[in-house]
Amino acid sequence: MTQNVKDFLQVLKKRDYRQLRREMEMDVTEETAGKNPYETDAILFRTMLEQESPLILEHDTMGFNRTLRSVPFYRDSHGNKASSDVKRGNLIPDYGFALQKGFDAILTDVEKMLDERGENDFHESVIMVLRAALDFADRYREEARQKGNTRLYHALCHIPHGRPTSFYEACVFMKFLLFTLRCNRNIHITLGRFDQYMYPFFEADLKAGVSEESLFETLEEFFISINFDLDIYFGVQQGDSGQSMVLGGYSVSGEDMYNRLSELCIEASLELNLIDPKINLRISNRTPIQRLEFATTLTRQGLGFPQYCNDDVVVPGLIALGYAPEDAYNYGVAACWEYLVSGNAMDIPNMFTMNFPMVVETALRQELKNCPSFDAFLDKVKEGIRKECDHLMEMAKGREKDGEFTQKSPYLSVFVGACLERGKDVSEGGAVYNNYGFHGAGISTAADSLAAVRKAVYEEKICTAEELLEALADNFEHHVELRNQLLSYPKMGNNDDYVDSLASELMGAYSEYLNGKPNSIGGIFRAGTGSAMEYLFSAARVGATPDGRKAGQPYGSSFSPSITTKLEGPMSCIQSFTKFDMSKIINGGPLTMEIHDTVFRNEDGVRKVAQLVKGFIDLGGHQLQLNSINRDRLLDAQKHPEDHQNLIVRVWGWSGYFNELDKAYQDHIIQRTEFMC
Repeated sequence: MTQNVKDFLQVLKKRDYRQLRREMEMDVTEETAGKNPYETDAILFRTMLEQESPLILEHDTMGFNRTLRSVPFYRDSHGNKASSDVKRGNLIPDYGFALQKGFDAILTDVEKMLDERGENDFHESVIMVLRAALDFADRYREEARQKGNTRLYHALCHIPHGRPTSFYEACVFMKFLLFTLRCNRNIHITLGRFDQYMYPFFEADLKAGVSEESLFETLEEFFISINFDLDIYFGVQQGDSGQSMVLGGYSVSGEDMYNRLSELCIEASLELNLIDPKINLRISNRTPIQRLEFATTLTRQGLGFPQYCNDDVVVPGLIALGYAPEDAYNYGVAACWEYLVSGNAMDIPNMFTMNFPMVVETALRQELKNCPSFDAFLDKVKEGIRKECDHLMEMAKGREKDGEFTQKSPYLSVFVGACLERGKDVSEGGAVYNNYGFHGAGISTAADSLAAVRKAVYEEKICTAEELLEALADNFEHHVELRNQLLSYPKMGNNDDYVDSLASELMGAYSEYLNGKPNSIGGIFRAGTGSAMEYLFSAARVGATPDGRKAGQPYGSSFSPSITTKLEGPMSCIQSFTKFDMSKIINGGPLTMEIHDTVFRNEDGVRKVAQLVKGFIDLGGHQLQLNSINRDRLLDAQKHPEDHQNLIVRVWGWSGYFNELDKAYQDHIIQRTEFMC
């Protein structure tokens, strides 16, 4: 780590820059009166950039830091604020397109389209936002000149007007894009396949004689720079910024796309120890074990990444859903873990959540007494899954009718596939893909509950259906012995087909019914295994369940064992969660496993964890998230937060500082099983 990187890192950690931000009322009601929706949005964007002040921090070579906490707004005919603080996002913009062309060339192309096709509100607004962005960059260039920051000044003499001429300029261009998209109120903007679209600039610099050490310094400066404004990015909790990065992967021809820049991104994360960018590593059964061992050293760091994505499963799954092969092979991840194709999709992968335990709970109350066999009851549960899918799909239509997805975003549209050529905003189907994804929360709790019903009511007959329902309604308060028996029954995560097969039945019913169903905007629905924060929110709405869980208690995070399950070992856990064909439930949602940090204290432990990752891939897992944690340290951090200000944990699909989390999330992380493999 160079001295400049160390100094810049200290500026970040001191957080004094947060005192420079200001609130400002930016009412553009008069200016937007009578304007079309595209121009209205363009005015909001332009106003935001006009009121932002160029801020170049000490030791800062990237620039583009927020000075405003507030955003512009206008009032509708009722006097209400009609502009929200956030709008469409959770996608992978086409950074490669922007970097290879530069804004002047894009602007020229759009002006030509307008000339050739005649008046077009969308294209006119695109011209407005591009000019606003360029004006802001020019103001930053002047600020850099006045501050004597010659490196940033010379970069801004080239970009974003033109194509970057170096890796450093490409990094500044990227920071500019991330900043302006946030100013456009787009949320959870990911970094996509950073090592692919940035590699041409990296490689050209190497060939021109720039040292790798210098390029690594630039990379670390860029990584630090994207952490500055995390506290004002939209998220469920601080740290939920969406700044995920995908490394590696395979091409349509089978070429391994992992390169030296991929490796340096991991090295930078190792050295900097920051929560952003969140690293996702694409691998397959052909990935060398040495690469997995190297990635495991990052897991050892305790950041909660890399998250692993299996190309052998993901790519076929995306193709089966209708994505063109070239797009499927170019996939990345959304803010957390949902699979997205890069650059030409406006998918909404986290539309709603299939609450599996709630479906089981409904079937228990309405059907159990009348089911002569377990198979009959299981059929009712599957019927409930189909009904809930229908309900969620109708809710999606309701969100469309309410106008939630009609908010125009001409600036975002510049970086989404076919929007410019089609002359359509992202809100109008301008992207190539416009699919919706559903999460799948509490799969383990639901499967464990079904196994308990089969054992207790139909096989061992230790209670009747009525007695079980009474115990559940009572939250087990007067049924301690029955609850203990239910807790002893097979639980998902121990490689027991008795319960694992039921999880497969649930996922099969869900994915077979939902996948490919058309939505209202020319796309389809996709089934997934993630939960996001729903392991708390959805769980809070479900009463006691037959697996012994009490009312309101959390589920496991995403595609993971229940947090109270006693697990035999990590490999048994992996075997449980790889029995279903995961290519059929590909919206995303990782198997999440916590490993005690003592496992990583020697190289033998690192090798064992890497072999665990390989086993997961070889068995057909789609997504894996490994966390290095120490429960005693987390408990001490709750008692003495001042001693653990930089303690980082994986929350669900993102990492954050432990002390910045609400206690409910802290407690859930503490309760998760620590493997001692």
